[in-house]
Amino acid sequence: MQELPGWARHLDLAPHPEGGFFRETWRSELSIAAPALPSEYAGVRNAGTAILFLLLGGQQSAWHTVRSTELWLYHRGGPLLLEIGAETDTATTHLLGSDIAAGQSPQIVVPPGHWQRARPRDDEPCLVSCVVVPGFDFADFTMHG
Repeated sequence: MQELPGWARHLDLAPHPEGGFFRETWRSELSIAAPALPSEYAGVRNAGTAILFLLLGGQQSAWHTVRSTELWLYHRGGPLLLEIGAETDTATTHLLGSDIAAGQSPQIVVPPGHWQRARPRDDEPCLVSCVVVPGFDFADFTMHG
């Protein structure tokens, strides 16, 4: 396993099933259920959730979908390539980062049910947050392969 950068060791991150490292930082105390929650969700969900997510240089997350909308927010490190598509073979690549003049975006929305995967563009680690609404539940998560 690659060693985390010194600054990242203070974040109490754990390995993520799709690759990289994460820690849940927020889970809304507000819960929603039918009829407010769309019928494709089984049961109750938190209104929203957030994680810190770190990918090291050379790491890549697995292709996956989340039933809910996911907002990616850039924090630090090198830019992140985020591929998004209704299918993996039609995905387009977006660049998450702080250099807006160079075409990077500090936040990117992944529509519900879209395939996505991420990797640092360079060898530098990248730290982001992912906010999911309605909140993340592994019942709503599918990993490719």
